Amino acid sequence: MTDAPRKHLVIAISSRALFDLSESHRVYLEEGLEAYSRYQIEHEEAVLPQGDAFALVQKLLRINELLDEPVVEIVLLSRNSADTGLRVFNSIQHYGLNISRAAFCGGSSPYRYVSAFGSHLFLSSDADDVKLALATGIAAATLLPGPSTQRQDGQLRVAFDGDAVLFSDEAEQVYQRAGLAAFADSERRAARQPLSGGPFKGFLAALQQIQREFDVAACPIRTALVTARSAPAHERVIRTLRAWNIRIDESLFLGGLAKPAFLTAFGADIFFDDQLGHCDAASGHVATGHVPHGVTNAPRGED
Repeated sequence: MTDAPRKHLVIAISSRALFDLSESHRVYLEEGLEAYSRYQIEHEEAVLPQGDAFALVQKLLRINELLDEPVVEIVLLSRNSADTGLRVFNSIQHYGLNISRAAFCGGSSPYRYVSAFGSHLFLSSDADDVKLALATGIAAATLLPGPSTQRQDGQLRVAFDGDAVLFSDEAEQVYQRAGLAAFADSERRAARQPLSGGPFKGFLAALQQIQREFDVAACPIRTALVTARSAPAHERVIRTLRAWNIRIDESLFLGGLAKPAFLTAFGADIFFDDQLGHCDAASGHVATGHVPHGVTNAPRGED
């Protein structure tokens, strides 16, 4: 058997992000692994409720229906064994999700398979797995519970923070170390020097590759940069994206304004940010992924 052609976009997702496994997880925490396994097998014909990433996965897979060949693949990663994971696959079949590849890791962390599957993004409810995936250079985020935005036109809208998400945290380090005035001065002087890529640069580039398959007016994906930056720190961002040859559909330079109202106005299906405080605020309005990367997530006393 030959290898299948690589997809434009491969997203690895944990079973607890795709489905609501809170009840069976409670059994595991209170009664242990053996009771959990017994519970899952006894309930393997019971369809699991939809999880925090379910609507996002549906929209991603629907993009394939608009093209002659599929360009998006969802891969399931799970700490379940194949035996206890049968309930997960039964639920996938029930909902008609075109997911065929999976790794069931029998209690171990599945993060080590993220790269092997060629994934551009890993979404999980387990913060430790997310940190391990980020350490290998893969875009990864911990999903926080939040409302699911269902646009009637079916368009997928993805919003990103800038520093430490799309871009490296080099500028954020200046801000944390020396304050806003020093940050603004540093960015003004470095305006024509592109920022290094952050952990989500590759994911954004993969989205852009799919966008190029469609006319702009009919594109099923729309992206937005939602950043606390403002003039004069905007120029370096614009020139960086230009140097990368990556288009962002909308760019919001908020100058420190709270982000939730703007994410709602954009109609984001998911928002990625490195600062947990921003994520907590946003998660009341849109599905949110915390990216535990960069100086703001370093242990105290470390840069």
